[in-house]
Amino acid sequence: MSLLPVLPVIIPLLTAALSLAMARHRTLQRGLSLAGSAGLVAAAVTLLATVRHEGIIAVEIGSWPAPFGIVLVADMLSAIMVLASSLLGLSVVVYALGNVDQARVSFGFHPLFHALLMGVCGAFLTGDLFNLYVWFEVMLMASFVLLALGGEKNQLAGAFKYVTLNFIASSFFLTGIGLLYGKTGTLNMADLAQKTASQSDSGLMLTSAMLLFLAFGIKAAVFPLFSWLPASYHTPPTAVTAIFAALLTKVGVYALIRMFTLVFIQNTALTHGLILGVSAATMVVGVLGAAAHFDIRRILSFHIISQIGYMTLGLGFFTVAGIAGAIFYVVHNMIVKTNLFLAGGIVNHLRGTFNLKYLGGLYRAYPLLAFLFLVSALSQAGVPPLSGFLAKLMVIRAGLAVGEYALVAVALAVGILTLYSMTKIWTEAFWKEPPTEYPSGEKNTPAGVPWLLLAPVMALTALTIGLGLFPESFIQMTQEAAEQLMDRTAYIRAVLGPVP
Repeated sequence: MSLLPVLPVIIPLLTAALSLAMARHRTLQRGLSLAGSAGLVAAAVTLLATVRHEGIIAVEIGSWPAPFGIVLVADMLSAIMVLASSLLGLSVVVYALGNVDQARVSFGFHPLFHALLMGVCGAFLTGDLFNLYVWFEVMLMASFVLLALGGEKNQLAGAFKYVTLNFIASSFFLTGIGLLYGKTGTLNMADLAQKTASQSDSGLMLTSAMLLFLAFGIKAAVFPLFSWLPASYHTPPTAVTAIFAALLTKVGVYALIRMFTLVFIQNTALTHGLILGVSAATMVVGVLGAAAHFDIRRILSFHIISQIGYMTLGLGFFTVAGIAGAIFYVVHNMIVKTNLFLAGGIVNHLRGTFNLKYLGGLYRAYPLLAFLFLVSALSQAGVPPLSGFLAKLMVIRAGLAVGEYALVAVALAVGILTLYSMTKIWTEAFWKEPPTEYPSGEKNTPAGVPWLLLAPVMALTALTIGLGLFPESFIQMTQEAAEQLMDRTAYIRAVLGPVP
């Protein structure tokens, strides 16, 4: 029995525990945090290679077999998501060494960070709905404390909004899985897929689907359930915001993809039609919110919402091409969005503000930073040959293949508006002349950019360029993942044994 699916949960758990034990030894704690993140990357690489070579891996925890016991399942989708999360976790840990102040470190930043990674990896790998709920709550607790860490007024206000709406999501989640259990007698995902395959159109199943759509929709920040995100993401330190942007909404998208390809496929005209409509509204509202703001973090926060719409759009098409495009888009956006927040944090380090009114002239003073930000900004807007262009192209081609021309037009229009707001940031912060007034009354001019801040941005920029120039292997992996999702037999067989 392969224990590889257990490692992405055990490694961050041990790292969190050891980091907490070493709270009085700051240097050792930082080294443990960095080593744990690197170990998670190594485990994730091995897991993806093994799943791709040997097929889906299922591990029964304890002596209870599926569908009664706890099962961890690694297929192509979950393995890809774990690897992407681990890479971004390592990048943000390096950045945090130069960004997070000692007060927050002393109050548990590193243990909380790895507890969050544990929750994320557990959510990607769990094979049953109740444990997905448990991992969501682990994520919620860790992210809430990280959000409030520091105790500033705006942080506490943002954390309150964040946790309140997520508690509502948890209520929807529990109600939905309760109805599912009452209907089927199981919460194991593979067993659910098998038992619901013969149910053509059950009202109870539809009700459960809508409740879980609301729960996961809040987590993913789709329209109109996104208000917690722009109200909270601009308040914590950059390292915290960056890891939130990379992971939290993407776990919601993952849960939507998993459940609406594996379990809720009885009435796709209604369920996936709803997903398509919500996706279009999410893209439009998010990009308009970004266009209306003049603060880097708020603009990027609204763009998280807008870009989620492209991911769920691929799911709504409910084809192999659409799902593959959605997976590619998720990974691309995790990389680019994290990098944009990290680069924005460097801008704040250099000038003491995120407000574009008080920025300017950074292109001449820091040309490397200007280039790094521009690459990620253009990638998010979908400019070739960067990863964002391929991600949008895959989703748009999937839409054209099923005749959803209106939705394709919306996606293209949103791409143009995305380019506008990204250009606005670059023009105001980097290209225009330096301002004559500053929010603190004096210009903040540090000697340069610390390498702990710059190195992760350079690495993620290289990854964005590489994913755009050499996408063949990753596109093949997303195709394999989509085929596994659309043909549920392999997943069911890996968890429950031969399908009768």
